Amino acid sequence: MAAPTTPVDRAVPPRVDPGAARPRRPRRPLSDLAVPYLMLAPAVVLMLALLAWPALQVLGISFRKLDLGELVRGEVEWVGFDNYAEVLSDPEFWTVTVRTVVFTAVVVAVTVGLGLAIGVLMRHLGPGVRAVLQISLVLAWATPIVATTTVFQWMFDQEYGILNKTLVALGVDSFRGHSWFSSGASTLTVIGLLVVWQATPFIGFTLYAGLVNTPRDLYEAAAIDGATPWQAFRAVSWPSIRPMLTLVTFLSVLWDFKVFTQVWAIRQGGPDGGSTTLPVLLYLKGISASHFGVAAAVAVLMLVVLVAVTWRYMRLLVRSPETEL
Repeated sequence: MAAPTTPVDRAVPPRVDPGAARPRRPRRPLSDLAVPYLMLAPAVVLMLALLAWPALQVLGISFRKLDLGELVRGEVEWVGFDNYAEVLSDPEFWTVTVRTVVFTAVVVAVTVGLGLAIGVLMRHLGPGVRAVLQISLVLAWATPIVATTTVFQWMFDQEYGILNKTLVALGVDSFRGHSWFSSGASTLTVIGLLVVWQATPFIGFTLYAGLVNTPRDLYEAAAIDGATPWQAFRAVSWPSIRPMLTLVTFLSVLWDFKVFTQVWAIRQGGPDGGSTTLPVLLYLKGISASHFGVAAAVAVLMLVVLVAVTWRYMRLLVRSPETEL
C-alpha cells in the first residue's frame, strides 16, 4: 500500500537555525543621508531669520524699559517682569482680551458655517449658476481690505448709508438716521460682518474641493439605501471634509484673532475703546504711546492666549491620521 501524501496546507515549513546570521542591509552612504537635510537647510535658515529671530527680539524687549527716550539714546534698561505686571494689573487688558476671544469665536463660527453651506450649495448647483457664484466669491475675496472697508463704512453710514435708506423704504422708520457705530457692540458687529464677507470665499472653496473629491458611488449607494439628504451628508460628505474643516477652522482662528486693519479703519477701536481688540491695544501701547517694552509684553501675552485658544485644534491636526502630519 502506498504511503499517504501530506496535504499541501499541512506542509512543514523549513527549519531556521536561530544561530544563523541574518543578512545585513546595505548601509547608505553618509552623503545620501545628509542630502535631504542639506536641501531643507536654506528654508530652515530663512524661517529662523524671518520668524524665530524677530520673536526672540520681541521676547527680549518685553523685559526692558524701552520708551522713545531709551530708543533715541540707545540705552538698555532691564526691568524684568515689570512690563508684564503692568499689563496684567490693568483691567483694560482683561476686558480687551475677553472681547477679542468672544469676537474671534463668533466670527469664526459664522464664517465656517457660511463657508460650509456655500461649499455644499456649489456641490449641488448646475454648471452655469455655480460659475456665477464662484466668480462672485473670487471678486469678493480679491477686493483689497481697505476698499472693502470703505464700502462697508458707506453702507452703514448714519445719513447716507444704503442700509438705513433701504430699511426706511421698507417702512422701518426707526432706522432713519440710525448710527451703527454708536456703541462698541454694534461697531464690532459691522466689523464682524466685514471679516465674514472677506473670509467666507476661501473656506467655501476649500470645503467645496473636499466635497468634489468624494466619490459619487458613495452618494449613489446612500440614495439606493433610502438615505435622506441630511443622512447622506452626515454619512458620506462629513467624513471626507472633516479634516479640511478642522484645518480651516484653525486658520480662521489665527486670522480673525489678529484682525487689525478692519478694526482700525472703521473706528480706530472706538467709540471710547468699545471695539478695541488686542492687536489694536498693541498698536496703541507701542506705536501711538511709544511704550515699546509694554507693547512687546502685550504681544507675548497675545501669543500665549492664542496658543491656549488653538491648543485643541493643534492637537487634533497632529493626531488626525487624515491630515498625514
